[in-house]
Order: sequence, then C-alpha cells, then structure tokens
Amino acid sequence: MPIIRVDDLTFRYNGLDVISNVTFEVEKGIYLGIVGPNGSGKSTLIKNILGILRPEQGRVELFGESISHFRKWEKIGYLPQRLGALNTHFPGTVAEIVQMGLPKKDPVTLRRTLEMMAIGHLASRLIGELSYGEQQRAMLARALMRRPDLLIFDEPTTALDPETREIFYSLTREMSRTDGTTVILVTHDIGVIGQYAQNLLYLDKKVIFSGTFKDFCTSPDMTGFFGPISQHLICHQHDQSRSNG
Repeated sequence: MPIIRVDDLTFRYNGLDVISNVTFEVEKGIYLGIVGPNGSGKSTLIKNILGILRPEQGRVELFGESISHFRKWEKIGYLPQRLGALNTHFPGTVAEIVQMGLPKKDPVTLRRTLEMMAIGHLASRLIGELSYGEQQRAMLARALMRRPDLLIFDEPTTALDPETREIFYSLTREMSRTDGTTVILVTHDIGVIGQYAQNLLYLDKKVIFSGTFKDFCTSPDMTGFFGPISQHLICHQHDQSRSNG
C-alpha cells in the first residue's frame, strides 16, 4: 500500500490550472524530492495532498485512506514553506517549542534533536529572539522530534547555512533508510537532492518526470529536456565512478 497516492489531480485558481492531471505514488520509506521552476505548482501540490486545498478533480489517499476521511495526523510531520504562522511573540523557549513535537516530555530525545540541528546552545532562548534561520532550525527540530511515519517539507533549507543544510539532508536520508520514514522534500536544490533522495518528481504544472534518479539518468526524454550534462549533474548516478576515476 503506497503511503501517498495521487490520481489525476487538477487544481485551478481563478479559472487557470495551477497543477494539471498529476498522478504518482510514494511507497513506504522512499525519499522523494519534488523540484520544478518557480510557479510550477510544487507548494500547491503539497497543500492538496494535506487537504489544505481542495482539488477541482482527482483523488488523494494517505496511508490507504481518502484525504477527505483521513484523521491520523499524528503520523505526519509537516513544515510549510514560510513561517508566517509562527507567533514570534509567543513566550516559549526553543526547548519548549521543540518539545511540542512529542505528547510527553522526553529530555533525551529533546537534547539529541536540538544538537542534531545545531541549536542546543539556543535551548533556553525565546523563539522570538532568534534569527529567521535559527527559527527555521527550531521548527525543523520540532517536526523531526516525533519521528512520524511521513515527513513533508516545503523548501526547508532556504534560510539554512550550508553546514546545517548538509546536516538536515543527511539526517532525513538516514531516517528514510534506517527508520523507514517516508520523506517528501520540495526543494529548489535540484543539483543537490539527488545525493540524498531516491526518487524525483519534476513538476511544471504537470508531471514532467516521476521515478528513480537512476531512471532519470537513462531517460532519453530527460536528456532532451535538460541536455546530457545537466541531466547527469542532477542524477548523481556517476559520483562514485568519477571519484574512483
């Protein structure tokens, strides 16, 4: 049973298709990177998957249930593209906000998660005192805290420094491979995500490509779309051979 099944999904805004006839599945434990140009409908797709938006046509299933009947939201960790909903005047410390990711206090997991996201030294600071990048790391830590079955991130690394970005990518890859966590990551880092994710969905209002990075590498259609040099820079299937050569 796929963790996510999207079938013939179309969403319109002001009469114009934002995404059109999108169909794909995500199996348990898969790390999927969703990429595409600005305005391609990536965030709209995620909001339709989570039931935040309602499609014009098509069907979404989570864990085998229609999104209209799905209630097991504790299985899902989600971080939206922008932290506009974050009340920076909330009188809570970083540790308290990250701890909200778990129903019961767990000091060991809390400390480990804070350290993984390199914000252990900020544990006692108020969330409103942090920079945007530090707030982003705190909210990432909260999403990771519960170790849900499905993690969905919408452009989570935009405000992160390169070192923290690498930590985040490596951590989510490890959760996918070791814990069987399904990870969906919307990103503009099309040249990077192939180092970590197994599957790629390239979206430009409709699905341009959906499959493994290995399939992407050998696809003549993708050679024609990106050109052979960009295609192989994206796929990362030749990294080992290059380093051995």
